[in-house]
Amino acid sequence: MLRQALNIPNLLSLLRLAGVPVFLWLLLGPREDGWALALLVFSALTDWLDGKLARWLNQMSRLGQLLDPAADRLYIAATLVAFLVRGIVPWWVVAPLVLRELVVGVCLVVLRRHGFLPPDVTYAGKAATFVLMYAFPLLLLTQGGSAVAAVARPFAYAFTAWGCVLYLWSGALYVIQTISAVRGAARTPVM
Repeated sequence: MLRQALNIPNLLSLLRLAGVPVFLWLLLGPREDGWALALLVFSALTDWLDGKLARWLNQMSRLGQLLDPAADRLYIAATLVAFLVRGIVPWWVVAPLVLRELVVGVCLVVLRRHGFLPPDVTYAGKAATFVLMYAFPLLLLTQGGSAVAAVARPFAYAFTAWGCVLYLWSGALYVIQTISAVRGAARTPVM
């Protein structure tokens, strides 16, 4: 059991989780945006790689199914908070995304209370995470008055807008899945 849990994809997810406090420190402590950007890109690459390796090496596990989205959500939440504190994004961008996380968290509690596992990750959820993982490094690149910042700015804003819409849509899909599951369980007669 432990051997199955300590596979390469899960170790990559644990490495991503360990990078979150370092990422926050880089952004909020010494404001080393270059290193924070590198860590964010590394996180996105290992996010992609752990899924590919899990399928390729046939090392999919329940722990991996929990770790991967947890790492994604933690990076997204940490990035949003750090960007808000630094003034990189306004509160009205952060608030709906944080609210989405709280709503999804409530859905998970409701599902567990009714004996359900968390719903499968939807394509919209994967796409939202993918787009936001592009938006965040681009938003970091927009800091300052350099030519790189000027070029990155429209792309950063476009990816941020599209990622936010997809992220909220995927949250709505989780709510719909939760309601359907709970209603279906309520209609099923107990024998």
